[in-house]
Amino acid sequence: MAALRSDTHTSLIERLPEVRGRYQENVDLSGQTWFRVGGPAEVVFRPADAEDLAAFLRDKPENVPVTVIGVTSNLLIRDGGIPGVVIRLGKGFNQINFSADMVTVGAAVLDLNLAKAALAEGRTGLAFMSGIPGSIGGGLRMNAGAYGSEFKDVLFSAELVTGDGILRRVPAGTLGMSYRHSDAPSDWIFTAATFQAPVGDRDEIKAAMDEIKRSREASQPIRERTGGSTFANPEGHKSWQLIDAAGCRGLQIGGAMVSEKHCNFLINTGTATAADIEVLGEEVRRRVKQTSGIELRWEIRRIGVGGVASNTNRGDRS
Repeated sequence: MAALRSDTHTSLIERLPEVRGRYQENVDLSGQTWFRVGGPAEVVFRPADAEDLAAFLRDKPENVPVTVIGVTSNLLIRDGGIPGVVIRLGKGFNQINFSADMVTVGAAVLDLNLAKAALAEGRTGLAFMSGIPGSIGGGLRMNAGAYGSEFKDVLFSAELVTGDGILRRVPAGTLGMSYRHSDAPSDWIFTAATFQAPVGDRDEIKAAMDEIKRSREASQPIRERTGGSTFANPEGHKSWQLIDAAGCRGLQIGGAMVSEKHCNFLINTGTATAADIEVLGEEVRRRVKQTSGIELRWEIRRIGVGGVASNTNRGDRS
């Protein structure tokens, strides 16, 4: 796979400032995404900590685009890859610190791992995070939620770095969180969050997490190559019901298929390109709009340079 270049004479990595973290050039991202598709990142930057990230943002060339990705559980990276610098938060953003009625957690921590830590500490209110296959940073960006609760219900404050490299801590109320959305500026990079986590009954917390696990295993294709819920639920409706009513259950384009187990999930059956998955999603949106008049909104984030979908039959799966 040829490297992406932003300059015909000088590679991007040579134009970037010195950091304490690590740069990697021409990184294949397909094996790191839950869909197992997508092109390369021109450069990946793993900052050592929030201060290192802030210094990078202050000192980088202004014309270098920046894209932040997490554990890619709700992300589709297009086949042409991502130009510029892809930022991935790692060990320096992985702390979990409990205090009186609160927990402060790094943006790279998996939602499931925070729920498990809260269970071990006997802290209530965070069990729902065991049903969210993502990380804290992504959850802050989209106000992630599951099983009747969402981040805004328990969030106290967030720590972040602005696009021009300023470290900030903001109260939850300033983020304008609503269903699968926040009003946070697109160039903010979340680095940590503080959640309300009062002491609770450990047996009740465990029972709630066990029920969430049973429910997910019974109703979702969690062992498939998928990106989680594809479309946000329109007000007063369930996306999966609209998709099912539009006749899309099992619909296939190339190697991409609408899950028969839960039709708000798209699946890479093994040979899909990112373009196959995106074209399939758009076809689902078209059919739902045609049959119900409702326009589905993508919940999966789609980034990068587009490719070409497979030249295959776009009808129902035989």
